[in-house]
Amino acid sequence: MSKRENEHLPISQLLKTFVKDNKLEAGLDQVEVREAWAQLMGNGVVNYTESVNLQGHKLHIKLTSSVLREELSYGKEKIIAMLNEHLGKVLIKEIYLK
Repeated sequence: MSKRENEHLPISQLLKTFVKDNKLEAGLDQVEVREAWAQLMGNGVVNYTESVNLQGHKLHIKLTSSVLREELSYGKEKIIAMLNEHLGKVLIKEIYLK
């Protein structure tokens, strides 16, 4: 029987290693960004949001309201700062509103 190398690692460390070894970071980041968008932007914006996709460091938001799209375009930098602060890391560098 083989001996375990790391018997006393905390579960959080084991999960981080598992995620990294299996290259799951991108998928988890995608889910975290969608949840952050819903929490920070509120129901008024979320109701007009068709899709939220993270590609690299670019966040693509598809909206059903051209008026809302124009309004949000004025505050892109603030939205990026809010989302990154909520996520706890610099994950988003650009936002594209469609």
